[in-house]
Amino acid sequence: MKIVKRMCYNDSNEAYPRKPRCRVGAFVYKMDTRRFRGYAFVLGAATLWATLGIIFKSLIDDYGLSRITIAFFRASLSAAILFAALVTRRPGALRIAKRDILLFTAFGLFAVAAFFIVYVTAIDLVGVSVAAVLLYTAPAWVAVISALFLAEQLTMRKLIAVMLAMIGCTLVARIYDVSGLKLNGLGILAGLGAGLGYALYSVLSKIGVRRYDGWTVLVYGLLFGSVFLAPLQSPQSIVAALRQPGAVVWLLALALGPTLGAGLAFNAGLRYIPVSSASVVATLEPVIASLLAFAFLHERLDLAQLAGGALILIAVIILTRTPRVPRA
Repeated sequence: MKIVKRMCYNDSNEAYPRKPRCRVGAFVYKMDTRRFRGYAFVLGAATLWATLGIIFKSLIDDYGLSRITIAFFRASLSAAILFAALVTRRPGALRIAKRDILLFTAFGLFAVAAFFIVYVTAIDLVGVSVAAVLLYTAPAWVAVISALFLAEQLTMRKLIAVMLAMIGCTLVARIYDVSGLKLNGLGILAGLGAGLGYALYSVLSKIGVRRYDGWTVLVYGLLFGSVFLAPLQSPQSIVAALRQPGAVVWLLALALGPTLGAGLAFNAGLRYIPVSSASVVATLEPVIASLLAFAFLHERLDLAQLAGGALILIAVIILTRTPRVPRA
């Protein structure tokens, strides 16, 4: 058993025979290191997720891939890589019960196929910054869906957060600019749809992990999502993508980075810090995405949109904070 040396001090920092105040230095250092590691992993995950817009824009503008083709390759390549990894390292994780096929079907249809399509559509139509901010209406959607279908209480705290998120959305979407709304109405709807898709991803994952490992839920969700996306592809579009080496590199980066790598980093972070803390750190994704869009795509948000984004982030923080329980 490892002995941790305890040192006690009085107010003059001199060694004291009694123990008015004690500090377990090694333990404190170890705890700080674990927390730092956890936050670093989650920040890495948020950074990887934030690169989605850059990758999508490159594949669309530079290589001419359609949105649906990008969504298909994202799901299918990620599914193939993760399935191969699980077969090699953890084959037992691939076993599921027949009764849960419906769950994974819904996961693949709504949380993968539909979500992947609407998010890449939003990025293409309204830009990375706006799409990333609208994506983070997801916690508000989760609060409503959980209240309607999972019998979770919709508290006043959640209602306030939902209202803040909705007000933030109207500012980010520039509802006050009628001409802009006419031009980008479909993109705004796609962004809100991405938020709903992300919410369904969270809710269905929450149901799935009650019975299975998180990687089991993800691999079958990606596999079923690929099945739903496959009929929407044409052989010509798939061949055209695979004939471009640069596009293949970006597609592999899409699968290994923001799809699988981010999930791996986020799950690793949860080993060291609470879910509530990780969720708050993950809200840096739209901020990082906006910075990347500013640096590489020359996108900008006006003051009203920045204020709307701030309201959405505040709503997320309110929803992810665990309320304190009064001490007896």
